[in-house]
Amino acid sequence: MNAQDIAALVAAGTFLLLVIFLGVPLLKLGRIFDETSRVVKQVSDDLSPLVEELTVTVRETNKQLARVDQITENVSEISGNINSLVAVVSSTVGSPLIKAASFINSILGKKSK
Repeated sequence: MNAQDIAALVAAGTFLLLVIFLGVPLLKLGRIFDETSRVVKQVSDDLSPLVEELTVTVRETNKQLARVDQITENVSEISGNINSLVAVVSSTVGSPLIKAASFINSILGKKSK
């Protein structure tokens, strides 16, 4: 064995150590990619039912909001009707009561003087 053979063996050994040194992280990286693809598949499998449930929830929420809108509209209409009724009652009953109170006040005012 001459110096060139020994140098070739040292270079081959060094190259082997380099391959082993770089091979271990590459194997771990391969496992990470496998695990990542498994997680992505699981997420995509679980996402479809979740989206369907979300769609149903949004539909039901929209139905409830439509009902609340209808109730709010009805309450607004009733409030307007009550307001009109109060105005009618106060104009019908209020004017004679004010006149009667004024009359009583004028009678009582004359007696106290």
